[in-house]
Amino acid sequence: MQGTIDGFSYGMVTPLVGYVMACLGSALGLRCTVRSLATGRTRKPGWLALGAASIGCGIWTMHFIAMLGFQVGETAISYDVTLTFLSLLVAVLVVGAGVFTVGYRGARPAPLLAAGLFTGLGVAGMHYLGMAAMRMNGSLTYSSGVVALSVLIAVVAATAALWAAVSVRGFLASLGASVIMGIAVTGMHYTGMAAVGVRVAHDAHVASGDGSSALDVLPLLVGPLIFLVVAAAVVMLDPMLIMGDEEEHAARPVQRIDIGDIQAGLNADNNWGVASGSPERR
Repeated sequence: MQGTIDGFSYGMVTPLVGYVMACLGSALGLRCTVRSLATGRTRKPGWLALGAASIGCGIWTMHFIAMLGFQVGETAISYDVTLTFLSLLVAVLVVGAGVFTVGYRGARPAPLLAAGLFTGLGVAGMHYLGMAAMRMNGSLTYSSGVVALSVLIAVVAATAALWAAVSVRGFLASLGASVIMGIAVTGMHYTGMAAVGVRVAHDAHVASGDGSSALDVLPLLVGPLIFLVVAAAVVMLDPMLIMGDEEEHAARPVQRIDIGDIQAGLNADNNWGVASGSPERR
């Protein structure tokens, strides 16, 4: 028997909240990556890791919040906690691989396309791993064509996000890029959900006991949400990230060298004056 799917059981609340989380994670990730480009090699990995974790947590949080609105009329739905948590790790790791690639090699075509392909496939894998964590009295079916479209959207979105991470400058530009990235991530999710069908078992009126309900696994959201809040605090406490003064910051070492040259010149003038004045004293 074919199940009746409702992907918006809470109306537009879950899509909108999920979209906001995707935008937040993308915005933080972009700013952290920009910061890494203006800092020394010792601190660069830390900023890249913070940016990758922000984007990955934002993507996963968007996915999970959107899944809270997914229901099947003929059966209860629960979630495998281990697979759900594993999907979070996948999101962070694959985004991290892409961010570190472009962070060190730049937005050249070859590394950018390779990183975008790997990250996009990983994000799509995170989505479908999260779907595999669902437990119900029935089975999921997929439309292969729509699945392929969702994977394509994920790859294009990941490539665009990685390009923006190392190419976009300024706070407003990063904000605009994060809005577009949020649309892409949300679009990929709901395209993937459009590929889903549910074949319900005959005893579907019996609730599945394997796993935890959506509300029971809500505590899993606490970690990513706390992380995003902490990342936001780090960004807000760094005035360079807020004001978008990356280029000015990068130029400061040169300014210090110039001042040092001036001081050296003054010292040389003083020494010459002393040396030239000594015969007159005699």
